[in-house]
Amino acid sequence: MGLVAGVLAVALLAPVPVAPEYVALGDSYASGAGAGSYVDGSCRRSAHAHPALQGEEFPSFKFVACSGATTRSLRSQVRALTPNTTFVTITIGGNDLGFADVLTTCTLSGDRACAEKAGTAVEFIHAQLPGRLDTTYATIKEAAPHARLVVVGYPRLFTPADDCRTMSSAKRAVLNDAADQLSDEIAKAAGRAGARYVDVREAFADHGVCADEPWITALVDPTADSYHPNRAGQAAYFRALTSGLG
Repeated sequence: MGLVAGVLAVALLAPVPVAPEYVALGDSYASGAGAGSYVDGSCRRSAHAHPALQGEEFPSFKFVACSGATTRSLRSQVRALTPNTTFVTITIGGNDLGFADVLTTCTLSGDRACAEKAGTAVEFIHAQLPGRLDTTYATIKEAAPHARLVVVGYPRLFTPADDCRTMSSAKRAVLNDAADQLSDEIAKAAGRAGARYVDVREAFADHGVCADEPWITALVDPTADSYHPNRAGQAAYFRALTSGLG
């Protein structure tokens, strides 16, 4: 009887297994702006977003990514994390460097103004963004110490050989170069944090804004959906994410 009681006592003290919990953080590229079927209009969270597709495989899923988010405004999203969180994805950084302002300038102004605006953003990418990303990833790891952190990057917006009426070849080259530099800094920050980085640039290589089969929206109404992955683009994100989790 004493042995049975001892076994029962140990069983009661043993930790209860926790069901896998996935929390999706980030900006509009994670929330699914541009993909339609929004379940939250203000944050433009789409049922077609890659976190929503990934979340179907988890018994517990918190989708808190929100359009417009920056590393500085992510605090409200981080509250969704707990010590029981087992998996986290995040796409963040584009809004820190003024993604919308750069695209507005490049759409409405000439090549020189576009290059200058993009140049300012690139300076920010190398001078200030790394520190912000380091702080962000450290905060996530502190809030969810047992979680696997996966950082998902951004695509290039344009396929170089495409003929875009709204963007000259010079503008497209400048914007793609800025996207590459952003991706490279995010990848390095993810490495410093011990996180997995998912690079989506090659996945979108032949599916830019003006491609025959675009996976990124052009300038559309509402403008908040402009230059974001459409439904096919989010599906491409999902494939890249799942293939990179091995």
